[in-house]
Amino acid sequence: MRTYRRLRVRLSKQHRIESQQMLRGGIQQVRVVLRALALLRLSAGQTAAQAAATVGLTAKAVREIGRRYEQGGLERALYEKARPGAKPVLDAGPRQRIIAMVCSDPPEGYARWTVRLIAQEAVKRKLVRQVGRETIRVLLQSHDLKPWRGKNVVRGGTQPRVR
Repeated sequence: MRTYRRLRVRLSKQHRIESQQMLRGGIQQVRVVLRALALLRLSAGQTAAQAAATVGLTAKAVREIGRRYEQGGLERALYEKARPGAKPVLDAGPRQRIIAMVCSDPPEGYARWTVRLIAQEAVKRKLVRQVGRETIRVLLQSHDLKPWRGKNVVRGGTQPRVR
């Protein structure tokens, strides 16, 4: 069994007041509230295991919250760092060109656009180096386009329609 040094967290008076006010009112994320409770328990002298049992977190999570408080203060203990996220697969330019392609007539021999056909044509026309069907599906969904339904696509043209 692994033994840990006792975590002694001493909240400053200001941090204690801020934590208690956070628990009293307002809308907060549940994880932030649990972290504030864990910090208050640690500052009251409970061990990480006792605080974890009281709050409903693991002892490891409570120790991590206490360690983050010691290193970076209340903000660092309660809130997570911003995460960078993934870079968008398609930039604005290729997105617009694909949408414009979908709003035009489908290639010769096809009655309508399909997600698969759009992905193939975008690569063939060198709008993008490569693109997956799911990326195309999400792009179409975000623009509320359903090219497989012929009547839902706006087609620009110069020839007058014959009725």
